[in-house]
Amino acid sequence: MSTPAQLIVSSPGSSKAFSAVGDRYVILANGEQTGGAYCLADATVPPGGGPPPHYHTREEETFYVTAGEITFTVDGREVIGTTGTFVQIPRGTPHAFKNKTAEAARMLITCVPAGFEKFMAEFATELPSADAPPIPPQPGEIEKLLAIAPRYGIVMLPPPQH
Repeated sequence: MSTPAQLIVSSPGSSKAFSAVGDRYVILANGEQTGGAYCLADATVPPGGGPPPHYHTREEETFYVTAGEITFTVDGREVIGTTGTFVQIPRGTPHAFKNKTAEAARMLITCVPAGFEKFMAEFATELPSADAPPIPPQPGEIEKLLAIAPRYGIVMLPPPQH
């Protein structure tokens, strides 16, 4: 049973940061803080970054692009997200995102209900600070992702065929 939601203040340097497949995720609010309602992350996606295709069986996922441009592929449809774009992806919907530009992009990601942050804590590499650069993808990282994702209701999909 989750605890009641509480006041959340995430000041610079107070949040855990993770590197996953070359992207940085700073957890601004987690399930313990929100009574299990949601988690919120500030993601930095470098050029070429983004996760492989997947879908979530447990949560809805929203994205709000705060800087740069992200290309979302949602159920086979491409959506270009520039600064100020909001995208909501219903649970069970295949998706991926990629930074196809030469500049880093940032976005806020919300998962409802919470739980995705626990996946990040188990799968990703914790960074020393929220402003530490993400670690480039490492050998074996995708295999680790494929092994851990099912425990969190995340279904990894094969890359699209061109």
